[in-house]
Amino acid sequence: MRHLINWLLSALAVWVVSRLIPGFHVSSAPAALVAALVIGFVNATLGLVLKIVTLPLTILTLGIFWFIINGLMLELASAIVPGFRVDTFASAFWGAIVLSLVNMLFRWLAGTGRRDD
Repeated sequence: MRHLINWLLSALAVWVVSRLIPGFHVSSAPAALVAALVIGFVNATLGLVLKIVTLPLTILTLGIFWFIINGLMLELASAIVPGFRVDTFASAFWGAIVLSLVNMLFRWLAGTGRRDD
């Protein structure tokens, strides 16, 4: 149940970011749901590999380079998902930052960010 709630919250966060960041577009609710799924999958696979490979650069930039990787992952997801489009890398970069913050806020509000095992 927690995964379903997190997926819905992520889709809502993608939709919110599309309303806040110019150049970040979501055409419909199903597109936001698929985009959230693809973004999560891309970040869990390719994004994880890139974060491990670029760890020295990330340490050197005090973590800021991870936003660049997240922006690249958003651009990759926008190339895959119909109805989800990111126009420029700047939109992807700022979208990655805002998406992280909105996701964190939604999960905190919903109480799904902590484990109650």
